[in-house]
Amino acid sequence: MNESVAAENLKTMPLDIEQIRRDFPILHQQVNGKPLVYLDNAATAQKPHQVIETVAAYYRLDNANVHRGVHTLSQRATDAYEGAREKVKTFLNAASEQEIVFVRGATEGINLVAQSFGRESLQAGDEILITEMEHHSNIVPWQMLCEQTGATLKYVSINDAGELNLEEFDRLLTDKTRIVALVHISNALGTINPVEAIIRKAHAVGARVLLDGAQAAPHIAVDVQALDCDFYVLSGHKLFAPTGIGVLYGKQSLLESMPPYQGGGDMIKMVSMKKTLYNDLPYKFEAGTPHISGAIGLGAAIDYLNNIGLDRIQQYEHELLEYGSRVLAGIDDLTIKGTAAKKTSILSFVLKGIHPHDIGTILDNEGIAIRAGHHCAMPIMERFGLPATARASLAFYNTREEIDRLAAAIIKCREIFN
Repeated sequence: MNESVAAENLKTMPLDIEQIRRDFPILHQQVNGKPLVYLDNAATAQKPHQVIETVAAYYRLDNANVHRGVHTLSQRATDAYEGAREKVKTFLNAASEQEIVFVRGATEGINLVAQSFGRESLQAGDEILITEMEHHSNIVPWQMLCEQTGATLKYVSINDAGELNLEEFDRLLTDKTRIVALVHISNALGTINPVEAIIRKAHAVGARVLLDGAQAAPHIAVDVQALDCDFYVLSGHKLFAPTGIGVLYGKQSLLESMPPYQGGGDMIKMVSMKKTLYNDLPYKFEAGTPHISGAIGLGAAIDYLNNIGLDRIQQYEHELLEYGSRVLAGIDDLTIKGTAAKKTSILSFVLKGIHPHDIGTILDNEGIAIRAGHHCAMPIMERFGLPATARASLAFYNTREEIDRLAAAIIKCREIFN
């Protein structure tokens, strides 16, 4: 059997979850005397040993700066760093490596677009359209930009299921709209937004579209050319890669027209006392020594995901989400927040009479890691009239047995407070 046939056959096979779990060393420990159940993947995902060893090997064997040295270590480091860029380009199906900018994470990518593209192109009277379900990193940069330019920020509301009110989007989208920025998948609700239709409508009025893909990239296949988005951002640490590395994808024509976000080394071609000539893409936006090991680790994480297959991951996680939704819905006094028809990987809930922080503490005593709070999405909490929710977020190394342990621990919470 040739390799391509074997790879296609692999994609139709169910995931070997026990084998996958063996790849993640952090999962095999006890917390408070109980086996760890890690259900905080929307905050940060764990790293397989393939990523950990790739980063360690860089520091053991190749540690040197990139793009600047003629010696062997620098050459090897540069090849690995730029090889990671090629992997990201293929992962997102970008048209060129020049469209892939390494940043610290989705947050820096959004700020880069706001302070480069936004400040260059917006003026008083222009409008930016975002949604109530955004992470703070896709709210605050646009608020800052509006203060700087005199533009106006408008919000599309969500319904009780946590879905966008698309009729309101159509009403708010006008010829004054210059930027539409929204989350691909909500970190607090799990809602998968209809981004294809939104992008088409935004482009019809001349607006540019940025998608926050921090929660989408680890769970579904992303094709930026098919989406036709203008900008796409993601964070490596949610993609089973190291912290402090992320990606900004931008259409080449837009990136070429944008001024640099930061000045320093490597983003220049020539510097004199009077003038600086900026470097070509993508280096124009990568000032200073980059997070070399992080980029290489991101490339290793993409290799790992590709070897498993995102289609298989998506199918398994969907089944896990459906199971978890049924189990949690059967618990008295528990209400799931975020019941969109299209959602993934997130189980946010409240338990009558019990603060989410208390839930989180009791679950931690049972060895179960969830997130309790506003999830950096305060407008969503305000929309539902809540101070916080408890959030269990899933990855493909989680199991039904872990969800059963979650449910049992939630029932224990009720017993303690009753």
